[in-house]
Amino acid sequence: MRATLRLLANVKPARYLEPFTPTGLTGLSTHPSPRPTLIYLYTTTLEKLKTIPESSVYRKSTEALTKHRLDVVKSTKPPGFDAWLERVKALVAENPEKYKAALRPDGSYAAFQLGEDTTPKGDELWGGDTSSEQQEGAYLSEEQMEARMKEAEAEAAKCATPDIHWESEPPLEAAQISEIENKIGAGLIEEVIQVAEGELKLVDEMVKSKVWEELVEKPKPGQWTYFERTEEPSS
Repeated sequence: MRATLRLLANVKPARYLEPFTPTGLTGLSTHPSPRPTLIYLYTTTLEKLKTIPESSVYRKSTEALTKHRLDVVKSTKPPGFDAWLERVKALVAENPEKYKAALRPDGSYAAFQLGEDTTPKGDELWGGDTSSEQQEGAYLSEEQMEARMKEAEAEAAKCATPDIHWESEPPLEAAQISEIENKIGAGLIEEVIQVAEGELKLVDEMVKSKVWEELVEKPKPGQWTYFERTEEPSS
């Protein structure tokens, strides 16, 4: 049904989805670079989960789901990806110190536009914040959106490491995006991104609250028994 909504939002079928056009869901526009955005969100989430004990049920379940979705996204590569990657590697090899600030803990590089932690990465000048102001951006005209992106780029230039620029990752084809959506099974890829953003923020809250530790006030005997599976009484 979600894919049908996206098709209805487009005037005619196209090989690529037009960024910032309606998806068919109110207030949700087509994401310009979903693949690098999801890879950044998922890898960052997995990195933060490492601060939680391996015995934690939350870490186990979140890690399993995040790794599965990351594998789905990574396995779908846009046309021209390998050639693009070689060009980027060559650029970094020419001056590794220049791009050192973009080196991530897992050994990969993330092109970034703004400062640490608060920065959308992987060509992501979009979707890093789900605040009301960001949601209002979905209703902007193409001219207004372009103006806002220029403002963001200007702001980025003030706080990002100077001269870190490289070619953007090639976009996914519409059919490839549909394939990812079908494999993940959680709606449009824009909805998947929103969930990933929320999970990334939740990890910080879970770490802050230390949810893996025992309760300060112990539960009373039988307090949780009504959640257990019980057998039907024999007739």
